[in-house]
Amino acid sequence: MIGYQESLMFDAAPVASPIILTAPERCEKKRAKGMLTLARVRELFNYAPETGVLTRRITTSNRAPKGTVVGRKNGNGYLRVMVDGYTDYVHRVAWFHFYGEWPEFEIDHIDGNGMNNRISNLRCATHAQNSQNLSTRNTNKSGMIGVSWSKLHSKWEAYINVNYKKKYLGLFDNLEAAGAAYLAAKKEMHCFQPTPRGMVI
Repeated sequence: MIGYQESLMFDAAPVASPIILTAPERCEKKRAKGMLTLARVRELFNYAPETGVLTRRITTSNRAPKGTVVGRKNGNGYLRVMVDGYTDYVHRVAWFHFYGEWPEFEIDHIDGNGMNNRISNLRCATHAQNSQNLSTRNTNKSGMIGVSWSKLHSKWEAYINVNYKKKYLGLFDNLEAAGAAYLAAKKEMHCFQPTPRGMVI
């Protein structure tokens, strides 16, 4: 016979944790339902592709009068905008406004400036493609992306990330040789962004 305490263990249904969506996820959910339409976006905003500026086409509240420039910078360096109670990135709304459809993947800012939303500076990219257009991190002491100093070997080592995997390119006696190895590998393996941002070869 199963005791009372044990029966509680069998009868008690598991309590599901509430699902909390982030602001971008809520906006994606709204898009999926067809609620955030192109007509509504173009009713609310004007977009200037030459400057990348999104402005309010109509007044929706005292805090959002007609003609005001849209966008508040977040911690990642991108502009965010409130659309009918849902928050999204200005560059995604600009893309939708210009092309008439939401980007299939992420949006890459070609020059690396997340606030430059000129249409010529935006391109649709997978996350792997977007990661090809990265700049040198502040912690990088070599000054070259894909190159770092190996204390173990007392030489410069070069590497490149391809499809989320780090590919080792070798050890080098001088910084220039290591940098050249990275550039050669990037040209061959990073078809989306074959040269570092801003570099002309």
